[in-house]
Amino acid sequence: MVDTTSRSVIVSDRNLALELVRVTEAAALASAHWTGRGKKNDADGAAVEAMRKAFDTVAIDGTVVIGEGEMDEAPMLYIGEKVGAGGPAMDIAVDPLEGTNLCAKDQPNSITVVALAESGNFLHAPDVYMDKLIVGSGLPEDVIDLDAPIGENLRNLAKARGREIGEITLCALDRERHAELIAKTREAGARVRLISDGDVAAGIAACLESSSVDIYAGSGGAPEGVLAAAAIRCMNGQMQARLLFEDDAQRERAQKMNPNKKPDRKLGLLDLADGDVLFSATGVTSGFLLEGVKRMPNRAITHSLVMRSKSGTLRFIEGYHNFTTKTWVSR
Repeated sequence: MVDTTSRSVIVSDRNLALELVRVTEAAALASAHWTGRGKKNDADGAAVEAMRKAFDTVAIDGTVVIGEGEMDEAPMLYIGEKVGAGGPAMDIAVDPLEGTNLCAKDQPNSITVVALAESGNFLHAPDVYMDKLIVGSGLPEDVIDLDAPIGENLRNLAKARGREIGEITLCALDRERHAELIAKTREAGARVRLISDGDVAAGIAACLESSSVDIYAGSGGAPEGVLAAAAIRCMNGQMQARLLFEDDAQRERAQKMNPNKKPDRKLGLLDLADGDVLFSATGVTSGFLLEGVKRMPNRAITHSLVMRSKSGTLRFIEGYHNFTTKTWVSR
């Protein structure tokens, strides 16, 4: 007798991965209408609306755990919102338009992002800062340590890669708070690549052999950290993180979202994204991860990345879209 149960689960997961691409494509196509127009809120709103509509066709019983904010702060894709057409219970992490400023200014690395995990497997991260340290696959488990000086991490990484430290490039957000990180990195002899926004794409780039980024470090949004962790799980990379709090109210909120755990503990990759994970991103503006949306009269081309932690397969998908039949996207 042939066991079709496991086979049907695999087929379902594969189909779901492709359905996710349609969700991120929808958001990218909608927000691309606003590329370079200087209206980041309009671009973000278009992405949110298109992504929410696209979820109506996905065969899941989904709950948004990383989204646009609380129910009273966001009309759609708010934390706790139920989405999907029915199916397995899944937690959803979304950033309908990562890099709203990048899209508004037509600068590189604006993307649309969705990640799914079985219920309960994403860290419920409040909208606070998170300290992050990310490297790619094929490295010793202890090659990085969030509590170690950055120079030590860089030397360990260079040794593990069999390279000179001067050949290592660290990527970080270009922020005043990273002045010491940048100075210590250069003092150690490594290169620094600064970005204005978009640390999900940068974190993923640290795990791609084809990119010019070897390590991502510094503080950025905690929700973006969970999304990056979902991708890094699929890529077999390494990540450590810690939530950063500006006041007691933020700390208390994090404690309520994750009871019985210290809110400021050092987080490993599985603390951020556990279980079977699916991830999809579509480029809005071209960058070091993905090409942006290419618009033409009544049609467009999109470039997406979809991954599954179960198989470890990365697929780059080029989509050709006909606006005369896609009624849900802005032209």
